[in-house]
Amino acid sequence: MSDSIHTHKPDHGHDHGHSCCSAKAAPSVVNLGKAPTDGARLSNFRIEAMDCPTEQTLIQNKLGKLEGVQQLEFNLINRVLGVTHDLPNDTPIIAAIQSLGMQAEPFTPGQEKETSDLPAPAKPWWPLALSGVTALGAEVIHFTSAAPEWVVAMVALVSILSGGLGTYKKGWIALKNRNLNINALMSIAVTGAVLIGQWPEAAMVMFLFTVAELIEAKSLDRARNAISGLMQMAPEQATVQQADGTWQVQAVKAITLGARVRIRPGERVGLDGDVVAGRSTIDQAPITGESLPVEKTVGDKVFAGTINQAGELEYTVTAAADHSTLARIIHAVEQAQGSRAPTQRFVDQFSKIYTPAVFVLALAVAIIPPLFMGAIWFDWIYRALVLLVVACPCALVISTPVTIVSGLAAAARKGILIKGGVYLEGGHKLDYLALDKTGTITHGKPVQTDYVPLDPTVEASAPALAASLATRSDHPVSHAIANAAVDNQLAPHAVDNFAALPGRGVRGDINGQTYHLGNHRLVEDLGLCSPALEEKLFALEKQGKSVVLLLDNSGPLALFAVADTVKDSSREAIQQLHELGIKTLMLTGDNVHTAEAIAAQVGMDQARGDLLPGDKLQAIEDLYASGHRVGMVGDGINDAPALARSEIGFAMAAAGTDTAIETADVALMDDDLRKIPAFIRLSRQTSSILKQNIALALVIKAIFLGFTFAGVATMWMAVFADMGVSLLVVFNGLRLLRK
Repeated sequence: MSDSIHTHKPDHGHDHGHSCCSAKAAPSVVNLGKAPTDGARLSNFRIEAMDCPTEQTLIQNKLGKLEGVQQLEFNLINRVLGVTHDLPNDTPIIAAIQSLGMQAEPFTPGQEKETSDLPAPAKPWWPLALSGVTALGAEVIHFTSAAPEWVVAMVALVSILSGGLGTYKKGWIALKNRNLNINALMSIAVTGAVLIGQWPEAAMVMFLFTVAELIEAKSLDRARNAISGLMQMAPEQATVQQADGTWQVQAVKAITLGARVRIRPGERVGLDGDVVAGRSTIDQAPITGESLPVEKTVGDKVFAGTINQAGELEYTVTAAADHSTLARIIHAVEQAQGSRAPTQRFVDQFSKIYTPAVFVLALAVAIIPPLFMGAIWFDWIYRALVLLVVACPCALVISTPVTIVSGLAAAARKGILIKGGVYLEGGHKLDYLALDKTGTITHGKPVQTDYVPLDPTVEASAPALAASLATRSDHPVSHAIANAAVDNQLAPHAVDNFAALPGRGVRGDINGQTYHLGNHRLVEDLGLCSPALEEKLFALEKQGKSVVLLLDNSGPLALFAVADTVKDSSREAIQQLHELGIKTLMLTGDNVHTAEAIAAQVGMDQARGDLLPGDKLQAIEDLYASGHRVGMVGDGINDAPALARSEIGFAMAAAGTDTAIETADVALMDDDLRKIPAFIRLSRQTSSILKQNIALALVIKAIFLGFTFAGVATMWMAVFADMGVSLLVVFNGLRLLRK
């Protein structure tokens, strides 16, 4: 088997920012259409205030006008901005970001763990509390007429300033940069309400908006923490053997390749490595999603972030902290969000048209009826302000990234690494799955399945004789026979005059007698075949087994059947796929008899054997030509063309494999095929939630627009409608994180 999988499929789209609300969205690359230069370099900045599409759009528009800036890469999860430019230094970039009211600090990649662990600066609670109390006070005083109107105005003004200064500041910056985001629209609406004398309502709208934003941010942090929480799995320190043989605790980031590390029961593994001493069981669920602990002994691999349960182990480090399997998973999940799902790209484009259109509509509502229809100016200006409150497609824009991030994180917990929202959403469209055989459906390691003595006089001695010859061969079938003898504690004989017979088998002398161990062709070449023997051979070969015979000069003594056994999980996985309505096809280079036998064992719909890599590709093409949406599952380089052509390429047993993690569309961290139906179920649930959220947002906005034109909607009702549906879609998307 090979670790190489396939090259990336074409890019499925880039994020070009939103014009809306407070959402934890995906990192994305934005090419600014400027020709790259030889002296271009990448500068990274950490921007604490950049955690939603609102800030991303402002930064993109600002830096896009800066001479020398060629490309931007936004990582909103870690609040990191990458800028490709040919400027002499970073000062102009930092100054441009400061002009937007944000601070940019130079950032070195690899600091994600430390920076993400830093607690956010605590904001004082009293301004929001004062805003709420004074907003309620303004409403009560106005309703009861307990004081003059100027008192109401003063109390309301205290509420607006204590709770809404941040919104006004962001809104002003957005307007200066000609960006109609939620802060700009809310600032205009509240100011408009003040100008027409609706002081209590202006105060209550600003207070409710601030509270809703706070709740929304806290809710969205759960999706964000689902990703950054992966970073907490690996310990920061490990016990390392020193040159003098003593053991000392060191920071994992300072431990070099080849160092010897010790882990005791209950400790987490700090780095990837190979076990060199000890025996234990390890909970690999954080990496592979396996439900049961895995036994580890000398020669086995261990992964950073997994948990040692029983005995003490010592291992040598094979990957630095920032290149461990866990680190690559974290990086891959973060990068995966840059591949925008189709629904996400649709919503992005829709929001760019929708928001300005509703803003123009609000202006028309404020001007046309009073100017041309004799309506009351006050009433229609008020209705226009209500429209502004609901103008921003917050719920629409927020629904997609939080759902996609939740889905990616939920999959990672199960040991399924999905390399982009486009694959997470696209998985529900698959109706056909092609699977490689060796190492995918089967274990990829032949074992002896049958022993049939043909000469009663050597029934007891034949296995040891065969194993004696098999141990001298490097063929996988010979290894299976030799291993079976070891398992049965049979002692091998000394072999003289050993000779390999290419394509047929081997020959050697044992105790002065010449024996042959080989295949069907060898028996025919020796002229020792018979109809009865042919019948036995055919029966076993029809079951997908390779048959080897032990012969002496008088004829066949015994036959041994060897087969690549089916994984226990394969039958259940195929059954689950069929229950999901997905047809299955085996594609293998093995002979047709073997392919059909294995396919029958696991219940697959079709099987094709004797296939070269190009033949596998053609099989995928044929399915596409028949109108199917096809996924391909494989684990080797011979599957690469078919994996690359398929809708989604699944890489098996990717844990610890650089190439698979980096290039597969979906990487299954262990070799359990049941993860594929789990992925498809998750994809279908994700797609369903995305559709639910979009429908919910559009329907509620349409209903509220009707209420607005009818004159029954108020501004604070608009805030509840807009931010309420935003919270609903957030909570709906977070359902994917439930275990």
